[in-house]
Amino acid sequence: MKILLLGQHGQVSRELQSALLDQAELSVRGREQLDLAKPEQIRQQVRELRPELIINAAAYTAVDQAESEPELAFAINAVAPGVLAEEASALGAPLIHYSTDYVFDGEKLTPYVESDPTNPLSVYGQSKLAGERAIQAVGGEQLILRTSWVYALHGCNFLLTMQRLLQERKELKVVADQIGAPTWAGSIASTTAQLIQHWRDGQAGPWGLYHLGAQGETSWFGFASAIAEQLRAAGKPAGQLQPIPSSAYPTPAQRPLNSRLDCSRLQHDWQIQLPNWHDALLECLRSPR
Repeated sequence: MKILLLGQHGQVSRELQSALLDQAELSVRGREQLDLAKPEQIRQQVRELRPELIINAAAYTAVDQAESEPELAFAINAVAPGVLAEEASALGAPLIHYSTDYVFDGEKLTPYVESDPTNPLSVYGQSKLAGERAIQAVGGEQLILRTSWVYALHGCNFLLTMQRLLQERKELKVVADQIGAPTWAGSIASTTAQLIQHWRDGQAGPWGLYHLGAQGETSWFGFASAIAEQLRAAGKPAGQLQPIPSSAYPTPAQRPLNSRLDCSRLQHDWQIQLPNWHDALLECLRSPR
């Protein structure tokens, strides 16, 4: 099976390249080969490659920087997914696309389900929501997978930043009032591979929008505490952590306080469930870089 995978150097894409290595003929494209801000390039490459499945693991993910670059964020996160959906539909190929918890405002007191009203607080969230809608407007066989707090042993993410800062500083302040589920890119990739296998085996659930995140919940402070615990267990130094409210750490883009995603629909429709966030963190730390 020929798969076009976008986002060559991204966290999820790199894990997907490993997870799908023996399952498909992968054509991987990064920014150097395909500029998602240029729709004509997207159309040209899809028509030349004629993939049987398109996976869009590329995105503009600089949440704070997006506040000052809204046009670029929307070009990559909103326009490009719509173009990919059109080209996939023309080929009769499914499209798998990743979205985010940031489409919500975080004011709900319980985990979000797929049908909850959206109200993004940031340009990044607005652009990702626009991408979802552009794909849905085309219709066809598509999976839009909303995930949250993605990390890996490569790229730029909270895990690697905390590992570095905890070893550099004696004390570190971390936000404790934003709640969600840290989700390992490796779990996202293995789950995606399962979804593809179900589809190829003729056991696909309904296409559409799903929440895909780790089980359980914690705060950024709780996530940092788990990272510190593992550093100490490995005999490495780790500074002391101090919990603070979001108001004490202002950023250009506002984040939702509640990022919890209810993933029971994915489990019901596709019989797939991600592991608990803490178990996945341990698995990630044991995996080869």
